[in-house]
Amino acid sequence: MIRALLLTTLLATPAMADEIWVTNESDDTVSVIDVATLAVKATYPTGERPRGITFSRDFKRLYICASDSDAVQVMDPDTGAILHDLPSGEDPEQFVLAPDDRLLYIANEDDAITTVVDTQSRSVVAQIDVGVEPEGMGISPDGKLQVTTSETTNMAHWIDTATHRIVANTLVDSRPRHAEFSPDGAELWVSSEIGGSVTVFDAATQTEKGKISFEIPGVRPEKLQPVGMRFSPDAARVFVALGPANHLAVVDAKTLQVERYIMVGRRVWHMALSPDQTRLFTTNGVSGDVTVIDLATLEPLATIKVGRFPWGAAARPTPQ
Repeated sequence: MIRALLLTTLLATPAMADEIWVTNESDDTVSVIDVATLAVKATYPTGERPRGITFSRDFKRLYICASDSDAVQVMDPDTGAILHDLPSGEDPEQFVLAPDDRLLYIANEDDAITTVVDTQSRSVVAQIDVGVEPEGMGISPDGKLQVTTSETTNMAHWIDTATHRIVANTLVDSRPRHAEFSPDGAELWVSSEIGGSVTVFDAATQTEKGKISFEIPGVRPEKLQPVGMRFSPDAARVFVALGPANHLAVVDAKTLQVERYIMVGRRVWHMALSPDQTRLFTTNGVSGDVTVIDLATLEPLATIKVGRFPWGAAARPTPQ
């Protein structure tokens, strides 16, 4: 009994170190990594097939796409308790939270819809018809544009958040998986998994500025499948996860040239920056682990075992 009470107390105590939270797609759990020790400090159950993951701006709520439960779950990160579900539509895979911390834009892969949910009233504000198999979700820093990419239609759909209407549709290469605005909002980067490329758009005009392809000696071209992306803290570089190529590409954000490749775990999906922005954590689905990269040297520091098929990642700073 004493041991059980002690465990309960420990689990209920707020963490005292920066954290990286990782969804484990095949275990129906999230793993919490202590950034200081580079060890898993807690594992919490979720709904079925958790994928997308993001924190509220104050880090007091964690949103999780439980795809096979047809729900976006809201978790208390201090205790790991699921507080409630949001009405997400069917098969939510990925989402993005508006800068005002209120509206959540959710990709419903099976229904070809972007669902907009008010996180405070827990109600659906709008459902927007997009292309077939939506997944990638991005939002501009000023919150005026939301972009949904459709994997089968091979488009980026630009949505005016004031009207919830599509203002432009732009073609990209085959199977776009991720959309990322630059920190200044001037550009949108879209990764195309099967096309093996990243397309860069001028966000103001929705016109293509350039395209990036990848080549690694000894790796077959069909293995070079870009998915998740992340800008470096100074926005000078973009890190691109190359899926079954088991590498990250480091891209110069100005010249759009690949500077180098970093070997990580097997089937790298997504990534998160540590709260102090000195390290990058990648989720490696097939190897069931997370690779830690030192951003000063661009070298891997450690590998951390998590659950089966880790997919999404989000960072939380030390609670104050």
